[in-house]
Amino acid sequence: MKGGDPYIRALMRTISASEASSNRPYSLLYGGQHVSNLNRHPEICVTIVTGPNKGNCSTAAGRYQIINKTWYNIAPRYHPNPGRFMFWVSYSFEAEYQDVVVYRWLTDSQFWRTDISGQLRQGKLPDVLRRLSPTWTSLGYGIETNSVSQYLPRIYQRILQEELKASGKAVSEKTLR
Repeated sequence: MKGGDPYIRALMRTISASEASSNRPYSLLYGGQHVSNLNRHPEICVTIVTGPNKGNCSTAAGRYQIINKTWYNIAPRYHPNPGRFMFWVSYSFEAEYQDVVVYRWLTDSQFWRTDISGQLRQGKLPDVLRRLSPTWTSLGYGIETNSVSQYLPRIYQRILQEELKASGKAVSEKTLR
């Protein structure tokens, strides 16, 4: 994704590093399989084999591992180009729409009841990750951390430097703490 707030973009890349580490993250299903059709959320239920939700299934998909219920709750608010046919509305799950929907969602201070970008600018990454952990359980404060969770603050700092450099903004030491 290009443009927009570099702090939010860095956060999105950090979420992806924890949730969808793959060379094709946009088509990734929970469990590691890929789908070829992203015209809409895949809604494929994959059995969870470990952890506290073992035996249940997950429909998590895409770069941000969004479950189908969440996608259908947020897409009507944030999707820039829903498809329409008579009375039906569809929300493409193609890569560009995954990015735009998640970007707009993360910048919605009313939804999250806080200004996530502002918190990131103040160096409050742990607070942001804690707030987002009910949605993305691998962020270090959820019920299903993974091998990347403990490294997320360091990953975020590296990515933030890249995003700030790409946007032409200076990186201060306070920002990186």
